[in-house]
Amino acid sequence: MKKNPPLSAYLQLHFLVLIWGFTAILGLLVSIAPTSLVFFRTSLAVAGLALFIWIRGKSFRVEPAQIVRMMLVGLLLSAHWILFFASARISTASVCLAGMSTTSLWTSLVEPLVNRQRVRPLEVFLGLVAVAGLYLVFRFEFDHALGLVLALGSAFLAALFTVANSHFVKKTDAFVITFYEMIGASIGSFLCMLLFESLALNNGLPLWPKTSDWPWILILAWVCTVYAYSMGTHLMKEFSAYMVNLTVNLEPVYGIALAFFIFGEKERMKPGFYLGTLVILLAVVLYPILQRKKQTTG
Repeated sequence: MKKNPPLSAYLQLHFLVLIWGFTAILGLLVSIAPTSLVFFRTSLAVAGLALFIWIRGKSFRVEPAQIVRMMLVGLLLSAHWILFFASARISTASVCLAGMSTTSLWTSLVEPLVNRQRVRPLEVFLGLVAVAGLYLVFRFEFDHALGLVLALGSAFLAALFTVANSHFVKKTDAFVITFYEMIGASIGSFLCMLLFESLALNNGLPLWPKTSDWPWILILAWVCTVYAYSMGTHLMKEFSAYMVNLTVNLEPVYGIALAFFIFGEKERMKPGFYLGTLVILLAVVLYPILQRKKQTTG
């Protein structure tokens, strides 16, 4: 991680988090099953990325072994999104986003393991602060337990995905990385769609979108995926995976505010939920302060 990323990089990162905060809401606005939603999202993203890369004159050429790795990460990404949208569907967008705030804790454990580095106590501590906030959320919203568990699984997969991308971006263009990952994600989501349908796990939700669903799916595919994930991957040149995922902890703030504005009373939670969310976000504020202090005294 660079010591002093430019202010523009921080602003762009927060803008991306705002976009990601809107994805859970889009998942509720679309009437189809989560597996189908991820399939259409990723398939349209592949088409959009292919067109963009071709227009920009970029090369699709990547080492075959690297393509396989990217597509495997895409499979993880499809599972992450399926759990994410399923969590929002069976609980609320707010509960889903609160569970996703544990991504920084998972990253504080996964990133050192993958990079063969020592676990950083500060990162683990702030990750545990996020877990303390999650406990408050869970305690006061126990009726949404399954949705919260699905969100925790989604958060773990998001940590794996971000750490993997921090390695890919060192050698490959961010849009090309996202292109191959979306191919893997579309294959993974298509297989899950067939499996869930055969096992009747889609809760009666249709597989094919209605006409009114397509505008939301297009926004999800081209704004929340092609743009947001490609630029998020690009920003890995400026930030560590942990710093990116810690900032993503702000996603509940943006998402919960948007969800309440759009869905109203359906998204209103008990006071303990908001207290827990504030504790989670405390970690976001403390990290740069404590990190700067550590560098000054160290």
